[in-house]
Amino acid sequence: MADKGEEDELQLPRAALNKMIKELAPNIRVANDARELIAQCCTEFIHLLASEANDICAKQQKKTINPEHVLKALESLGFSEYIDEAQAVFEESKATQAQRKRMATKLADLGIPEEELLRKQQALFAQAKESLAKFEQQEWERVQTVVSQQLTETNNEDEDDYS
Repeated sequence: MADKGEEDELQLPRAALNKMIKELAPNIRVANDARELIAQCCTEFIHLLASEANDICAKQQKKTINPEHVLKALESLGFSEYIDEAQAVFEESKATQAQRKRMATKLADLGIPEEELLRKQQALFAQAKESLAKFEQQEWERVQTVVSQQLTETNNEDEDDYS
């Protein structure tokens, strides 16, 4: 049997697993034992899928498992109904990665060190916070003026009634 350190390495992060469970079953409490079982099943499924993808890759005399190998593994394991969804998630992931890479390249192309950009961002946040505080102060003063005028008018009307 594997030692405890190696066993912990092979499990999904608890926070991610708990988040997925909460999103999928928001109104149901899930016992810790059930969470543990779900984690073990997920880990086993990943091992099974990776092993099958590795076998497919080896049969094609390739040294790197590609997404196509994983999709074929899903099919050979009897999970054909998930292939379209897996393909869609993969395409979305590729698009997100490409966008991140473009953004990183844009930042690098600016020629401004990241620390300088962070300093400028913090200065902009401070400026926005100061502007908001001034606006709120002006708005508060405006409301106070209106209330004061209304009180004065009310007092004047009350005085007129007694005369």
